[in-house]
Amino acid sequence: MIGGGLAGLSSAVALAEAGYRIRLLEKRPHLGGRAASYVLPGGEHIDNCQHVTLGCCTNLEDFYRRVGAAEKIRSYDRLLFAGPDGRRGVIKSSLLPPPLHMAPSFARFPLLGWADKRAIARALLTIARSGGRPADLSNDSGGITMLAWLQRHRQTERAIRRFWGVILVSALNEELDRTDARYGIDVFWKAFLSTRRGYRVGIPCVPLGELYDGCREAIERRSGEVLLRAGVRGFLVTGNRVEGVEKDNGSVEAADYYLAAVPQDVLPELLPAHVVEREAVFSNLRNLRTSPITGVHLWFDRVVMDEPFLTLLDSTTQWIFNKTQLYGGVMENGGQYLQLVISASYSLVPRPRQEIIALCLDELREVLPAIRGATLIKGTVVKETSATFSPASGSEQWRPSQKSPLANLFLAGDWTATGWPSTMEGAVRSGYLAAEAILSDAGAPQKFLRPGLSAEGLARLWARES
Repeated sequence: MIGGGLAGLSSAVALAEAGYRIRLLEKRPHLGGRAASYVLPGGEHIDNCQHVTLGCCTNLEDFYRRVGAAEKIRSYDRLLFAGPDGRRGVIKSSLLPPPLHMAPSFARFPLLGWADKRAIARALLTIARSGGRPADLSNDSGGITMLAWLQRHRQTERAIRRFWGVILVSALNEELDRTDARYGIDVFWKAFLSTRRGYRVGIPCVPLGELYDGCREAIERRSGEVLLRAGVRGFLVTGNRVEGVEKDNGSVEAADYYLAAVPQDVLPELLPAHVVEREAVFSNLRNLRTSPITGVHLWFDRVVMDEPFLTLLDSTTQWIFNKTQLYGGVMENGGQYLQLVISASYSLVPRPRQEIIALCLDELREVLPAIRGATLIKGTVVKETSATFSPASGSEQWRPSQKSPLANLFLAGDWTATGWPSTMEGAVRSGYLAAEAILSDAGAPQKFLRPGLSAEGLARLWARES
């Protein structure tokens, strides 16, 4: 098994539980892949980028439970937004049945006008009454962008900027004019419309690396191995089978089954060129593009933020996470550590780190006035230039199943066909599906994939009719 991110770990844990002896090779010195953490020279633990889960992420929740990490996730049922003038707005559930459960707080939301709210309500009702499958999407075989779908449904410019874009750019790590509308609509149906708890935000209260401590234990106590700093040169392929994996040190690992849990742009490099050209499943991966995420880490000499997290509107900075509060502690000097997240950060990739920090500080001073009197002790920027695959229109056709054209090679990764976009839930789904495919091939089928949350209230009736 190659790759120690969520896709590789979830499949490894599942297969270990099924009685398979696992050997997992990870080229980095830590597990977690793109959802990992590491220590700075000054001793600070930082995540490469803050990752969150939602209530609708049933397989990620199941994975955390399997590895003993469920208690390290804190859940929040209030979404707090801030406009550029510092005004706050809250969206939360009420006692009304889905999909109306968030309507009262949405009606009172002060950062949108009534024309914006009416337009949004019309579009949300279209999604809800179709059970998440609007008719104008099923009739559009070529794919339509989320922005085009919103314009088709007469959304105001401010509604697009302050509502749809704020939620979807963060959820999908892509701009609306590049995103397939099917992915965007699916986010709203699963997280905000079909169930009461689908939108609840879960945030790790420990560095991301600590979530995976139980993964290694779960594999090793069943006679498996986890090898770090174990890079791989490629697969050795004869005919239609993998015969081994050549490691960077020249040694060869052989197994009954092989699972590649690596990014989609890395996999073709690990396969012989003639195999990639022969098999469209592999060559078509070149059609999947990637999009970047930028994380900005700031340490202040005093407390500047009271909320655990905050979503910003009309701002380059999209999310602020109060890491000091989330970790349940205090800094020795009485200061505070904040992490900012900027998804689809194309414009920031070429910009120098100090310029990015200065830009973010200017924005934060407006929504967190206490920063004006604070001193920035330290700041750093982490750029993930190829953080996720881009959920562009038509990209679904290039996503392969977990069983590859090679008889004993299986695939895992959020870029495979999971029914979800590039998220931690999608990664775990891919791992479970890959484990199921291997067991099925071995003649011992077993189910790991958990069903999504069942629709409730009126949403349940509409889902049945659609």
